[in-house]
Amino acid sequence: MPFIPHTEDEIRAMLDTIGVERIDALFDEIPAKLRHGRLENVPDGLSESEVTRLAARRARADGEALCFLGAGAYDHHIPAAVWQIATRGEFYSAYTPYQAEASQGTLQLLYEYQSMMTALTAMDVSNASLYDGASALAEAVLMAVRVNRKSKARRVLLPRALHPAYRDTVRAIVSRQGIELVELPYDPASGQTDPAALDELLASDTTAVVIAQPNFFGVLEPVDALTERAHAAGAVAIAVVNPLALAILKPPGEWGDEGADICVGEGQPLGVPLASGGPYFGFMCCRQSIVRQMPGRIVGRTVDRDGKPGFTLTLQAREQHIRRSKATSNICTNQGLLVTAATLHMAILGADGLARTASACHANLNHLSERLCALPGVQSRFASPVFHERVIQLPIPAAELLKLLAAYNILGGYDLSNDYPELENCLLVCATEQRDETDIDAYLAKAGRILGLRNEAKCPVQPKF
Repeated sequence: MPFIPHTEDEIRAMLDTIGVERIDALFDEIPAKLRHGRLENVPDGLSESEVTRLAARRARADGEALCFLGAGAYDHHIPAAVWQIATRGEFYSAYTPYQAEASQGTLQLLYEYQSMMTALTAMDVSNASLYDGASALAEAVLMAVRVNRKSKARRVLLPRALHPAYRDTVRAIVSRQGIELVELPYDPASGQTDPAALDELLASDTTAVVIAQPNFFGVLEPVDALTERAHAAGAVAIAVVNPLALAILKPPGEWGDEGADICVGEGQPLGVPLASGGPYFGFMCCRQSIVRQMPGRIVGRTVDRDGKPGFTLTLQAREQHIRRSKATSNICTNQGLLVTAATLHMAILGADGLARTASACHANLNHLSERLCALPGVQSRFASPVFHERVIQLPIPAAELLKLLAAYNILGGYDLSNDYPELENCLLVCATEQRDETDIDAYLAKAGRILGLRNEAKCPVQPKF
């Protein structure tokens, strides 16, 4: 859907300037039979998001799946203006601003992005993005080891309830660098980090503790208590957050008495479409006191010798700017195009728009899960508050239900049994603001039919004689 920013008065002024009465006159060489008139099947008075959902529903008739799958990548509405502007030549072709004086537009956008991220996270400083959320966490672990020199153990507690891909990525990047990663179990009843296990592990020298909010199960953690425990033990507190959740939840900079030390996450919910796994971008924020250990770049605002405002690279602690041995990272990067889209997305929605989106996601998830749990043999797995997604216990293997739902072109959720064998028959479901009552009805109708037929097969009706 193209974004057309011109008002009727602006259009009239342009037509008067070029001496044309109507826009159609500019295309008079196109035969009338080839022109597309009014969209007859689009109802009047719909908002952009409603028109987008209507178009998406009709597109699904041609094969697009109905998505109730989250697990780290989410189907959110992206205003048309975001990518219409982001794909302008000035942004689309921009890359690393090696020559700051020739890259003022790119630097200004990155400065605005950093400002928005620090406001969203309540942290002091933001860099200009990383590859993705998983590699951003790995960078945060390396950063924590550099920062916490009092700790000699190089030991980091990694929650088992953290996204499995994040855990795998962190292990791949840091395990050969003399850093010990210790798994922090979750409580099987609440789905939250096990406080007793945390206290036991913190009794030994610990360099850092990773705290997810929400965790992979969608469960909200007691972040204040976890942050306080980490700091009391002399460990760095690393927050891993969903940026959309921060529109309605307490930001990491306010966790506990002092806030988290480092905050990372995946930026995909901020205006980046689902795209078969990427490209996405990771964000990183931190305290001012440890900024010199932050990988990547920081853009600053200044004035030139004539007193005019300008932008410059304030911190460039990476291998392309200094000797490799001095670099804070040799793999970090700036995902410039995705950051451009995220900046536009946040600017268009604003704080209120992000909060409304997050609230709509929460309401839709509650509605979906309540109706799912009304089906025979289905129940919620964890007794804790959640955001964005919830673990549902099924009476049949999750893989079986998902396979049959896929036959109806419905992505029904994420099978947790592969990553968590103890969560057999458990499904992670998500319902963003994109899902409406019609979508949820379709999901429930198909899921209910599948579970009903499965129960009939297990308990056939006995013939009467």
